[in-house]
Parts: sequence; C-alpha cells; structure tokens
Amino acid sequence: MIAVANRIFVHPDYHEAFTARFRARPRQVDTRLGFLHSHILRPTVAGEPFVVLSFWESREAFEAWRTSPNFKEGHKGASTLPPEAFSAPNVLEIHEVVGD
Repeated sequence: MIAVANRIFVHPDYHEAFTARFRARPRQVDTRLGFLHSHILRPTVAGEPFVVLSFWESREAFEAWRTSPNFKEGHKGASTLPPEAFSAPNVLEIHEVVGD
C-alpha cells in the first residue's frame, strides 16, 4: 500500500474557496481500481499547506489514475481559483505504508 501526499500551498484569503472546491469535487477517484480512501487536511498553522492524502493498493494503481482521462475530469475545478490563490507550487510525495 502507498500513501500519496499532495501538499498544496493556498493563500489564507482563499482557504474557504479551496475547501468548498474539495467538498464539491466530482469524486472521480472514488471508483478507481486500487483506490482505498483519502483525506483533505486543512492547515492550522499559517503558511502550512493543505494536504490531500490518498491511499492506494499500489503505485501502479495511483499512476494509472494520474494518467487517466478521469484524473483530468476530476481536476477541472482547479481553474476556478485564480493563480494568486496559490502561494507556492504544490509538492507531491509518495510513501510506502509500512505500519498502522
């Protein structure tokens, strides 16, 4: 199993809009083969990123999602926020889960 952490740096003025976007997301990933579950973590310290944390059966399952047409469809909402909503480039981390 792997965990994928997408750290997204959002300007504080856009936290509510970013959160609303995730609540209204099309949930394309939920039916993908190998997808287990995800969490959206909102920062409690100024300057820290949101973390989109997802769990997958394998890296291959995650890569299949990331290169799928459903991925593009599921991320269309990203364009609803202006560029200034993001204070830094996102950082993607992929980790193997080795314990509970």
